[in-house]
Formats: sequence, structure tokens, C-alpha cells
Amino acid sequence: MYPLLFKIGSIPIHTYGFLIALGFVMAMQVIKRLSLKSNLPVEKMLDLAFWNLIVGFTGARVLFVITRFDYFISDPLSIFKVWEGGLVFFGGPLAAIPFTIYFTKKHKISIWRAMDVLLPSLVAAHIFGRFGCLGAGCCYGRPTDVLWGIHLHSELVESSLRGLSLHPTQLYEAFSLMVLFVFLLRVFKVKKFDGQVGLTYFICYPIIRSIIEVYRGDLIRGFVIEDVLSTSQFISILVFLSALFILIYRLKSLPQLDANKKSNEFKPSKK
Repeated sequence: MYPLLFKIGSIPIHTYGFLIALGFVMAMQVIKRLSLKSNLPVEKMLDLAFWNLIVGFTGARVLFVITRFDYFISDPLSIFKVWEGGLVFFGGPLAAIPFTIYFTKKHKISIWRAMDVLLPSLVAAHIFGRFGCLGAGCCYGRPTDVLWGIHLHSELVESSLRGLSLHPTQLYEAFSLMVLFVFLLRVFKVKKFDGQVGLTYFICYPIIRSIIEVYRGDLIRGFVIEDVLSTSQFISILVFLSALFILIYRLKSLPQLDANKKSNEFKPSKK
């Protein structure tokens, strides 16, 4: 745990905020490259990414505040201390998806093609975010006796768990996301239809998150079924099933789409 990275004069630069910013820069570079390959307007896609950062960050913070409502109601100003950590990731996409639909419709951009560009960039940013969580001391794991256990002393850690050997769930997720990022780029190269990359993300990430949740020790994330099904696992199930249903539907529709495309290619033009 290393919450304070360095100081510029008297200005503290927190590890969490620094890595979030670094992740955003990386995400923007991914968006540029994939937008060009997808024949999407780069500037509009970067605008969309910028506004999604604000909307998604706000959504993730609001959901975190909801999970620790008792704490924040007693100290409302702490809601704005985002540099100290404290985001619930699923709150980001839940807020950003409706905005993305609105933005793409307004600017006449394919929502499916935009998803294929945005989701790999989100994973890239998320990797840095999880390393930021490690620095801040949040999103920690259960007590463990494994050799790679870590010791955290952050105020974000339950008092009974401070100083104990805990599963480094932040690293588990960061490395899982690295694998997912590479996989999504591979899917992007061989995809058969627009939206395949985005839907693959919404199928794979819930699986990753649900497994990581088994090792999580921060009880503030909440449970739908106490000690059995966490809030994030419940959301993961809904997202996974929805994405899987849409993916199957689009795969079944693929032959018809290809037939229509070929029909239009060979249809003689009117002069």
C-alpha cells in the first residue's frame, strides 16, 4: 500500500488519482488506434471517451457512496475526496452505457462499432485503476496464509483486517484484465460482426469479477444474499446473461445479414 506517490511542493500526488489519470491516457491511445481501424471519426470517439470518463467516474463514485451510506452521511465532504480511492466499478458502465447510446445516436455513429472500440480501452484503463486500488488500500481480499498475501493499513480496510495477510485481489483482477485486454484485441482482428468485441467483454468480465469476489474481504460492497451472493456478483449474472443472449441472437442473424449484404452488392445500379 502506497497511497501518497509524491509531492510537488506542498501539493500531494496520490497514487490512486495518478494511476487513474495514466489509465485514461492509455485508453485514449487505444481509442485512436481502434477508431482508425474501424473507420470511425477519431475526434468524436475521443469526445465520447472524455464524457464517458466523467459520467462513468460519477456513476462509480455514487454507487460506492451508496454502499457506505452510513459513513458518508456522517461526513458528507468525504464524498468528494475521490483521490483517496473509493469506486464501485459496475457503477461506471451502468451510467456510461445510456450516455453512449445517446451520444452515438446524436452523432450518427454505430453503437455496436463504437462498443468494439470503447470496451478494450475501458479494460486498459481498468488495469491501471486496480493498481491504484492497491496503492490506496481499497478493494482488498480475505485473510489468507498464501505466500503472496499482502498487509494493508489503510483506513479503507476494516479495522479487524488491518495488518493481516490478505489476498491481493487488486493484483488478481489487474492481471486477469491484462489477459482480457489481449483477448479482446484478438477478437477485434477476427470479429464477424460489429458488437462482437463489446459483447465478448460483457460476457468475460462478469466471470472474472464473480471469481475475484470469492476472495474479496471488503464487506462494504454489500450482499444480495448474505455471505453467498455479493452485489457485484448479482450484477455480473444479469450482465452475463444479457450479453450472452444478445451475442447468440446476433450470431443467428449473421447468415441473413450476409445474404442481404451480398444481395445489395450484386444488385444492378439504376442509371
